[in-house]
Amino acid sequence: MPPFSYGLMEDLFSQRPLDKTHANMDPRVDYITMGDTRPWDVRGPDSHPKTVFRRQEAVDMFYHGYDNYLDHAFPEDELRPITCSPLTRDRGNPSHVEINDALGNYSLTLIDSLSTLAILASSSAGDKRGDKGGNNALRRFQNAVALVVRTYGDGTQGRHGQGTRARGFDLDSKVQVFETVIRGLGGLLSAHLFAVGELPIRGYHPVNVKTWRGTRHKSKSEAFGKIKWSNGFSYDGQLLRLAHDLGNRLLPAFYTSTGMPYPRVNLRHGIPFYNNSPLHFNAETGQCPTAQPSEPEVTETCSAGSGSLILEFSTLSRLTGDGRFEQLAKRAFWSIWSRRSIVGLVGAGIDAETGQWIGSYTGIGAGIDSFFEYAMKSHVLLSDLGPSNLSATTTGTPYAPYHPNELYPPLSESENAADTFLVTWREAHSAIKRHLYRGPAYHHPHYLQGDLYTGATRAFWIDSLSAYYPGLLTLAGELDEAIEAHMLYTALWTRYSALPERWSVASGSVEGGLRWWGGRPEFIESTYHLYQATRDPWYLHVGEMALRDIKRRCWTKCGWAGLQDVSTGEQTDRMESFFLGETAKYLFLLFHSAHPLNTIDAPYVFNTEGHPLIIPRRKASAQENVRPVDAQYPSGVNNNVCPVPPANVPFSFSATAARQDLFHASSLARLHLVPKSNVQESPLFDFSSEHPSITLSDLHSPSNHSFYPWTLPPYLMPINGTSSKLALRPTFDISFPVQPNTILGLGTLQRVQGGILVNNLGGLRIGMVHEDPDPFDTTGRASGDHYRVYSIGNIPLGRDERLFIPKDVLTTMVTPTDPNFTTVQDSALLDLIIESTTPTDTSNSTETNKPLPSAESSPGLSPLVDSPELLFSSDEVSADDELSSMKAAFNNFIQHVTNLMHEHPTPTPQSPPPSTLSRESFSAILPIGIGAAPLPDIDDAPSPGTAADGTTLPWTTIYIADELCSESLSPHVPQDHQLLVIRRGTCSFSRKLSNIPSFTPSSTSLQLVIVVSFPTHDPLDDNGNVLEGVLVRPLLDEEQRTEEGEKREDGGVPMIMVGGGEEMMRRLQSARGVSIRRKWEIWCRGTVVSNLVVT
Repeated sequence: MPPFSYGLMEDLFSQRPLDKTHANMDPRVDYITMGDTRPWDVRGPDSHPKTVFRRQEAVDMFYHGYDNYLDHAFPEDELRPITCSPLTRDRGNPSHVEINDALGNYSLTLIDSLSTLAILASSSAGDKRGDKGGNNALRRFQNAVALVVRTYGDGTQGRHGQGTRARGFDLDSKVQVFETVIRGLGGLLSAHLFAVGELPIRGYHPVNVKTWRGTRHKSKSEAFGKIKWSNGFSYDGQLLRLAHDLGNRLLPAFYTSTGMPYPRVNLRHGIPFYNNSPLHFNAETGQCPTAQPSEPEVTETCSAGSGSLILEFSTLSRLTGDGRFEQLAKRAFWSIWSRRSIVGLVGAGIDAETGQWIGSYTGIGAGIDSFFEYAMKSHVLLSDLGPSNLSATTTGTPYAPYHPNELYPPLSESENAADTFLVTWREAHSAIKRHLYRGPAYHHPHYLQGDLYTGATRAFWIDSLSAYYPGLLTLAGELDEAIEAHMLYTALWTRYSALPERWSVASGSVEGGLRWWGGRPEFIESTYHLYQATRDPWYLHVGEMALRDIKRRCWTKCGWAGLQDVSTGEQTDRMESFFLGETAKYLFLLFHSAHPLNTIDAPYVFNTEGHPLIIPRRKASAQENVRPVDAQYPSGVNNNVCPVPPANVPFSFSATAARQDLFHASSLARLHLVPKSNVQESPLFDFSSEHPSITLSDLHSPSNHSFYPWTLPPYLMPINGTSSKLALRPTFDISFPVQPNTILGLGTLQRVQGGILVNNLGGLRIGMVHEDPDPFDTTGRASGDHYRVYSIGNIPLGRDERLFIPKDVLTTMVTPTDPNFTTVQDSALLDLIIESTTPTDTSNSTETNKPLPSAESSPGLSPLVDSPELLFSSDEVSADDELSSMKAAFNNFIQHVTNLMHEHPTPTPQSPPPSTLSRESFSAILPIGIGAAPLPDIDDAPSPGTAADGTTLPWTTIYIADELCSESLSPHVPQDHQLLVIRRGTCSFSRKLSNIPSFTPSSTSLQLVIVVSFPTHDPLDDNGNVLEGVLVRPLLDEEQRTEEGEKREDGGVPMIMVGGGEEMMRRLQSARGVSIRRKWEIWCRGTVVSNLVVT
């Protein structure tokens, strides 16, 4: 290896006293001190002295941590900034995953800092105190690259492949796959792209670039492709080869039956601790454990850990031509997405071997966050690229003896297409917006923790990791939603001078004692993206607040500490690698809008560790990008273009500061309850006059919480600004008395497919909330203002869940004229009940004798019934049963409620009932117009679940006709048949009815005409998309007359219309009996209850 100057531990920048101008700066008066009172956006954000100064502060912040890491911790993974010592893997406690998952014994902080060093190399040498900018900063980046190569080799198999610490990543370290990919692999790939000029560094233009020459040993004489640097080092792709070595060592984790990677892998030994991996099925290369482990290895991973690998692995595949990485990462992503719940939500914990969700919580934060991020960013990174090159992959390596396509079927064209990831993001965002988002009517918009299967609210906390979401929304063009969400995080940071790990919306305090902040970057990352999109100076002041608070609370003489308690300021003796890799980086880029990364027009992305990645287009496949067939975007989500930033209010400088809901967020964060404090709490006093990373303005504590961020100057607030009234959503409860001779408990509530079935209202409480029109509504019940049942007893209901109450249960407990609970017959919809001897298909779930209640959610062919598929016992318990005491009954009830909250509608196939008859319910619709006749005066059909008693439905004679447009029926048909089935189409409904001859009314003559609608008749929405299964009420615009023109008596023949097409025709033709069941609605104080169904 040729000699060169590393400059490893030397301080390239003089540590001198602060410039007096800057030392006297106060964040509240610095415009006056600096002789410039114009705001950031008037003079120009990058040229304003205040911006220049903040940018340099971010540079100094980074180098204070980085230099101390090199001095006190290198070559170990992280720095202990309080004790000035290294933080290493916990070898004595392998189960200490909080440390061991990320710390792989490969100088993590150095590798995680490479891309930040490269980004700082573009800072202007003309800045104040800019001796760390320009060429010196570039040399620091080049020195760091050389240091990595000296320590871990150049990635080849020859002599130069051996470093002072290891040959590549041949380390006996059991690490988490996800953390190693985003930090280690992402850091190496990003630094390589900067080194070869694919990512920009101002003033750096490398020549003789060759992107890849493999890992085999090359002779010294072969110098082609080397980039000579001023420090004496020649770069020829060493970081890319090291990245390929690291990626190869991670591959064994991906050999699972599900395609999701195991959570951990040993960088030297692979996965001998996962006995069920298909990798061990190879007799020659399979890994067998030398000893039986005392406890089985945990196979639980998470959606973020499995589904957030595409950016790094795709970049590695495209740069090296080894397509295995991209294929495995995509397969893992789609494996997660294919297991989303019926409401479109993705869970957190999941078993990599079985593919079963572990727990039913979901949200947008920990365990799930970057899955959504990578769905959107994968679309950007892979846009206009063909599929990866599978023909150039390496097979038979010691790490992965199988090619992925030997174990798994190849990915489809759609799964490889960039646009499919965009569709996935939009569907995921739509589900989040539907089930987890609480809009302005809930004080201020925010996101809660929900139930994976129903969307019902499970917890009221938000976590600091979820602060990334406004940034992701910004990238996706959901700008207004992003601004709203970010305001709450800004208010919380203002309150705590950091973000606690969890904060409760309900209590307004830290949740569960989780008070720490480890230097996380997510809030600052979102602030950066929002400023890039809006150029609103509000976000510069937010960034200034974060910068001030970090320096005031986290500074130590040897680096930057995390906070163990955001309330007390207690520090932790750990500087996480991401503090230098992300937090300092995003602060710097926030205050440097003219940085090349902020101005280039190229499809680059930041991975979830803040490392910029791009796939050079000359490396792209020549194939045209494969686009998914018939990709339809979900309704209710942005499917157009990115919106323009909000316009400023006249005579104001910030659109955000002038928002009328500005104080809604601060009110939700209880910011108005925070007392003023003039106490200066900081360890900076002893060092403020001699260290370049500190200014005297850092010593000030926030003293005014009347608006936020606390660094916001008053002139940014509009002079005549107003705050809109808080929208408090009205809620109320209805409690029902306990009936005599019954015991509270078993069978009262039953979890069914689609919601909760109530068998007894006695002693229950129903909670309802008044809501605005629902844009997702397809039933018509929620198209206007409506009430929605959000809880029954102590069981929360999801937004799309319904509460089913049998009519007989309702009539025994409720007075029909009760204004709080009024029963009203539905004037448009009813159920058609069909009895047959052939059970329906039970391949997915046993529907016989237990169809779902009501049919309004699926007016097509899907069977819907009064007695949904039950997941729990429905036995009644009375005072005469075996329970001997009220205590036993109460315990039984508690257990039952627990089951209802934790079990979910995943039906288990059951044996078909012994009865030869089965009943199913299908949604039908009544006509309107002067020709509409009233329904026959018969009792509602009994619940399909009661068919086993031997009773038959009243209408048993059925005549199947065609369209009935060209000729009339034979006179005997209406006289001898109770039902007439007609196909829809060709002529009007009135014409069809006119072709029915006159007949003498009797119990055996024609009672009802059923018109069957076909898919070709489905209506279109405003965008021309087919609304499958939606029925439009037939119009009978003429009085009913016979073919001879005579007016029919008693208003005419009753008619209904049902969907289902040919399948419905076959069902009616083989039916043993048919009847109808009217639908009922519940109205509360003159407003419909949209999700309460009377069965």
